[in-house]
Amino acid sequence: MTMLRSIALATISAPLFLGLAACSSEDDATGSLTAEPIESIAAPAGSDWNLQAVRTEQAGWLVGNPDAPIKLVEYGSLTCPACAQFSMDGSRKLHEEYVASGRVSYEFRSVMIHGVVDLLLTRALECSPVTAAVPIADQIWGDLNAVTGPFQNNTAALEAANSLPNDQRFLALAEAGGVGEFFAARGISRDQTAACFNDVAAIQTLAETTQTVSEEAGVTGTPTFFLNGQRLDGANWASVEAALQQAGAR
Repeated sequence: MTMLRSIALATISAPLFLGLAACSSEDDATGSLTAEPIESIAAPAGSDWNLQAVRTEQAGWLVGNPDAPIKLVEYGSLTCPACAQFSMDGSRKLHEEYVASGRVSYEFRSVMIHGVVDLLLTRALECSPVTAAVPIADQIWGDLNAVTGPFQNNTAALEAANSLPNDQRFLALAEAGGVGEFFAARGISRDQTAACFNDVAAIQTLAETTQTVSEEAGVTGTPTFFLNGQRLDGANWASVEAALQQAGAR
């Protein structure tokens, strides 16, 4: 059985939040992240660091100064309630105060905690403008029950979609789960998402890359944060902000 087929079947055969215990991480950090205060770094003339975004080799989205001395990486799931809580508690302040200063960059790396649901949402982010991906992720987390509800309530449609050939399956799953509708409301046309979900090779690459990246980092739950390559010992905004300040963003 292929990886994609296994991921798709996992969504049909188990409740969406069956693995909820894995949707949290409190591992201890290693090493020390203490530095003197760092001066703000001006963005390019007429711009804002929050409008600067790139894809990374780890299939992530990096927002802010790519040369920022303080680099925050979140391994998160788009269907994870703990990730949603972090977003609601801290995303605005993270971007408006820390990323905007040029001292901190933020990178989101998606982890497929809930199989095809995460895969479809992450693939749809790939269809979006690079600068829109993280803001849309925050919108997903901000309305998580509405976004995931169709995957819990439309079992028959999902089963029918999953029986289709590989080159039709993912678009049908996305439509049954309301993914196309959600992204269309944010300016990503149905034609764009259809082309994205019909590209099975790209979906396979995304699934393989995100799995490899999270496994190599030793990520077992979400959200998990790394600051300048060191794993943090907390997964909430208060602990992450304290680490940012300790690292010099103050």
